[in-house]
Amino acid sequence: MATKKTTITRDKIVSMYMKYRLENNEKPRSVYQFAKTNGFDETIFYTFFGTIESVEKEIFKMFLEKTVELIQKDPAYEAYDMKSKMLSFYFTFFELLSANRSYVVMSLKEHQNQLKNLMQLSNLRIGFKNYISEIISDEVRVQYEKLQNIQEKAIQETAWIQLLMTLKFWLDDESPAFEKTDIYIEKSVKATFELMNIAPIESLIDFGKFIFKEKIHNK
Repeated sequence: MATKKTTITRDKIVSMYMKYRLENNEKPRSVYQFAKTNGFDETIFYTFFGTIESVEKEIFKMFLEKTVELIQKDPAYEAYDMKSKMLSFYFTFFELLSANRSYVVMSLKEHQNQLKNLMQLSNLRIGFKNYISEIISDEVRVQYEKLQNIQEKAIQETAWIQLLMTLKFWLDDESPAFEKTDIYIEKSVKATFELMNIAPIESLIDFGKFIFKEKIHNK
């Protein structure tokens, strides 16, 4: 009886790639080698990806897509305000990253040059900015305009920088179940939204104290 061949899909290639990196502690030397190791034809790879680097970028984009898919399954999600949607996104996104921490840490700490590491996040950046655009409420737009006449692009860029800062904190977090990252998320998101309100000082000071405490503790 003939053995049924496994259908090669985009998700399957991503799964194979992550497994290869973790088991070999290095990237495949070529698409040919990667395909041969995993028992499929090189031409199938090019049906989904142009280069090995494009697989790396797709992995972080898929973390985003899975996050949005999961949070939107909650019937209450659509009724959330923007702050609640952001918190829901953050907690779910970093839960997915934590489930794949070995790969994420390996890939984002591969080069001493941080810009090279961040290149992997280019597709994530595009997807995240689109997500922010979708959840910006009219109230938030008005508050930002009152503050500095900030346009939507600035809101997207600010949110992206905040995500990068949180990712950096998570990468360095050694607390059990990454509980300090959860605290960081709560305080940073709260401080960001209260910047648009009349009395933000309390949350900003609270967030500042938390960051200061962590920096001093980790020295």
